[in-house]
Amino acid sequence: MDIKFPKPQYLGAKYIHGEWITRHIPECAQVVLDAFSGSQSISFLCKQLGKKVITNDFLKFNSEIGKALIENKNEILMPEDISILFSDNSDPKEYNLMEQLFTNIFFVREETKFLDAFRSNIDRLKNKYKKALAFTIMNRALTRKVTMGHFAHTQALVYAANPDRIKRNRSLIRPIKDIFSELISEYNNAVFDNGCECISCNEDIIKFLPTLSNIDLAYFDPPYCNSHADYQGFYHLLETYTNYWKDKEFINGTKRYSHKKESGFETKKEIIGSFKKLFSLSKDIPYWLISYNDRSYPDIQTLVDLIRPYRKVSIDRKLYQTGRGGKGSVAGSNEILLVCEP
Repeated sequence: MDIKFPKPQYLGAKYIHGEWITRHIPECAQVVLDAFSGSQSISFLCKQLGKKVITNDFLKFNSEIGKALIENKNEILMPEDISILFSDNSDPKEYNLMEQLFTNIFFVREETKFLDAFRSNIDRLKNKYKKALAFTIMNRALTRKVTMGHFAHTQALVYAANPDRIKRNRSLIRPIKDIFSELISEYNNAVFDNGCECISCNEDIIKFLPTLSNIDLAYFDPPYCNSHADYQGFYHLLETYTNYWKDKEFINGTKRYSHKKESGFETKKEIIGSFKKLFSLSKDIPYWLISYNDRSYPDIQTLVDLIRPYRKVSIDRKLYQTGRGGKGSVAGSNEILLVCEP
């Protein structure tokens, strides 16, 4: 438990709630499914507790974090790997997407060209876990580089030219290469083997659940509908960089990819049906923990009513004294944990 999870900068991340959430995991639960894993902080805690963890997220850049820190047992980035990653662009005709899309929106041209070169060299690494670490650390560096840590605005370079903002966050003017280099040891030190075969997946959870068996506990942290649920909008650049799409349409001022993947948990018209499917498909999993917020849709009583045909439900609440941004976490609201038992 002394191993440190690299602190995320992710809307709705459960990093600050980890101890509170894992307190409700019964000792008998040896196989844990983290179905909407996001930043991977809860999966990481479960791995520290000696659980076999199946971590899943339908966004690829999140599943790469899981591959790097949950599935990975011992591979780290060595100096020779860093040398490869920081080499010149191995194929400038193929790897130019960041320069074409994001120059003078989020980064100056020198930085977008560096990102393209780095991305070309990830594919030169021979080991999938080293590749996953490279993606994970770079994507974290990019959220450090941009004010507010997300990509749903077009003010990145305006903020980077503002002396007051630079005083609060010098990463705005630091080279991405330097931020990446600073983060390497933090992520390398978070790689460990807990003795279990943990896996990281990149699936739609509704399609994925029927393929699973022998799960003791499922942790569900879906997007909180009506409370910053559009993770693809906030983190589109990271998803584009990881997938390196050449066949997508890129729209609006932020160059978000189109069309977005459908999660089923973002809009009011679909979310009740998605929860019904989720709970029905999880009926053979004995224990469920469900994170939600009392400012989101549906309300907590509706969620409880949807769960009760399958499980006994108790509610734990955690008051936000100050706002944190994302997932309805404003001062005076409550983070909710629905503890569901046979």
